[in-house]
Amino acid sequence: MVLSALNSPINHMINNTIVIIEDEAAIADTLIHVIEAESATAKWFSTAGDGLDFIKHNHADLVVLDVGLPDANGFDVCKSIREFSHVPIIFLTARNDEIDRVVGLEIGADDYVTKPFSPREMVARIKLRLRTVQTTAAQLTSQLVAKNFDYQYNGIDIGLTALEFKLLNKLIAHPEQVFSREQLMTAGDMPLSHAYERNIDTHIKSIRYKLKHQAQLDCIKTKRGFGYFFKM
Repeated sequence: MVLSALNSPINHMINNTIVIIEDEAAIADTLIHVIEAESATAKWFSTAGDGLDFIKHNHADLVVLDVGLPDANGFDVCKSIREFSHVPIIFLTARNDEIDRVVGLEIGADDYVTKPFSPREMVARIKLRLRTVQTTAAQLTSQLVAKNFDYQYNGIDIGLTALEFKLLNKLIAHPEQVFSREQLMTAGDMPLSHAYERNIDTHIKSIRYKLKHQAQLDCIKTKRGFGYFFKM
């Protein structure tokens, strides 16, 4: 069933960013090759620290995470990611014990692949996870429609300013992805300075009020210490 995803007429990896946290260069090279062959971007990190730092400050569509890393246990890394992001995670490990698979899935991973692995199967599994996220995103946003640089709910304008529209558009485009104030400032074409950073909170508060007032929606969530994300 998994391999049938390869035959889909839609490439679910185009323009996606796939983060690889794997200390074995040969395995990373294989993953980079098959990911980039699908018109996606591969970002490779050989340590948990560097990988986590990237994910905290940049958008990632999916993470391929090795369990046995030189500076951390992959299970602990997964827990850390889940503190601020719902990005799909596929574990990659040389261990095939059932208990490891169960633990990995219970702490928040979406899939589990053992070494050695088929590059074609890995691509299929990545596509499957991305397709699930994209389908969920479509369902989440089906009630909110962008029109004339505003959003409508059941045909009623939410009444967003140009800046508020840019911020909400960024959040909706990546549901359940946590964005920092700095990332939202960039999305809103705001100057990147501490003087403007707290203004994001004011704009988010205004968007929340308008969504609640016009559509009874409470879909912008706060991830304390990190930022904001969109969830219906």
